[in-house]
Amino acid sequence: MPMQPLPSTNPWDEDDGFHEECGVFGVWNATDAAALTALGLHALQHRGQEASGIVTLSEAGAFHAHRGLGLVGDIFGDVKVMAGLKGRCAVGHNRYATTGETALRNVQPLFADFEFGGLAVAHNGNLTNAATLKRALVRRGCLFQSTTDSEVFVHLIAISLYANVVDRLIDALKQVQGAYSLVALHDGALIGARDPMGVRPLVLGRLGEGEGGAYVLASETCALDIVGAEFIRDVEPGEIVVIDNGGLRSIKPFGRGQSRFCIFEYIYFARPDSVMEGTPVYGTRKRIGAELARESHVEADVIVPVPDSGVPAAMGYATESGIPFELGIIRNHYVGRTFIEPTDQIRHLGVKLKHSANRPMIEGKRVILVDDSIVRGTTSRKIVEMVRQAGAKEVHMRISSPPTTHSCFYGIDTPERDKLLAAKHDVEEMARIIGADSLAFISLDGLYRALGHAKRDAGNPGYCDACFTGDYAIPLTDLEGHPERVPALLAANGQ
Repeated sequence: MPMQPLPSTNPWDEDDGFHEECGVFGVWNATDAAALTALGLHALQHRGQEASGIVTLSEAGAFHAHRGLGLVGDIFGDVKVMAGLKGRCAVGHNRYATTGETALRNVQPLFADFEFGGLAVAHNGNLTNAATLKRALVRRGCLFQSTTDSEVFVHLIAISLYANVVDRLIDALKQVQGAYSLVALHDGALIGARDPMGVRPLVLGRLGEGEGGAYVLASETCALDIVGAEFIRDVEPGEIVVIDNGGLRSIKPFGRGQSRFCIFEYIYFARPDSVMEGTPVYGTRKRIGAELARESHVEADVIVPVPDSGVPAAMGYATESGIPFELGIIRNHYVGRTFIEPTDQIRHLGVKLKHSANRPMIEGKRVILVDDSIVRGTTSRKIVEMVRQAGAKEVHMRISSPPTTHSCFYGIDTPERDKLLAAKHDVEEMARIIGADSLAFISLDGLYRALGHAKRDAGNPGYCDACFTGDYAIPLTDLEGHPERVPALLAANGQ
């Protein structure tokens, strides 16, 4: 099938996909708290690769911080750096930048000295009224030091008239809109919080037994596993957990509302070995693949995942269809950012830096490629072309998510809507554009069936699926009456 031109994009852009914007980790009352936090951040590296930071609290009441641009191992691999992060309590953050700048001043955790003492804050998500709040705060004389919406929390806490830090934080959270998981550390407690709809994840774990035991907060259970912490439970939507020397207490200042956990965590974002909201991610992705096979099967000789995110769904598809599963595409895990001068020839070859065809598994065969999503379509087109060049007779693409037709404003790095291929083309047109013999996505109801529901309940979906439906459950205050400000909002709210 001949390929059609793609919408105008940067042909050298290797990041044609979704990116979770950050991961958070916190520990209270543990020996080597900084080392545990670095390990936790290492397990959460998939949630952000631009920058990392750790702030610790020493037993003398002093805060110590180290932040840097790059990967966790590069930033915290120096013995001297780790030795300087003293204390039994710590919070850490991995950042993935959106269209905003990647600069050291934006690296979290953010730290500020208040009347009640120091406070370090690490945040995953986006605030949809951050620009509105920032304008009001600047008029009050607040001086912003970063371009992240996370700093809004700091200023709202600073101007609050409540006496203690927990009440000030509650006051701040009642003013913000958006999706967030947040960990904060001050000299009296480690605090964790989730937005009232629970869009972004946060889990609670414990290290050790009895009064000497340590508590851990993290974006995913895989971060608990790496430090040997026992999973206790998910922090509930709208819940604030306060951990101090007296133990753990829970505060629920928002009342009960509809939960809208991000459905894309199950499709792509979370690490496969994590358990999200009580549901193992790996098994869910295999069920999604099986449902995809039932909905859109086509005769073929081999099932090939687009690594790594397409692997579990492809396994489920293969099991359901009875067609052999093979690693027909091999991923190079060590490529990092491309450093080669982007000449026309190198642009054409760029995809091979990350993926290469395993010709003996493809040549002369009808191939079903399984991937998690199509965003701009540039990578999908290159993958299809590469598989054809390896000798495939037919190339069919199957996607383990519904068509992505809307941008995310709740903490996921997505292009503006006019850059999303599915926003402007139907499935047949998309197939022609990427050069596939056929293309199919899992249906929205099929995705919900894979998650254990009969279908999607429009009145109470249970998940945030706005990127597929345009059903934005949390108000987009900064965009009201100003849809042209979408790119500005994405830039201002990048974590």
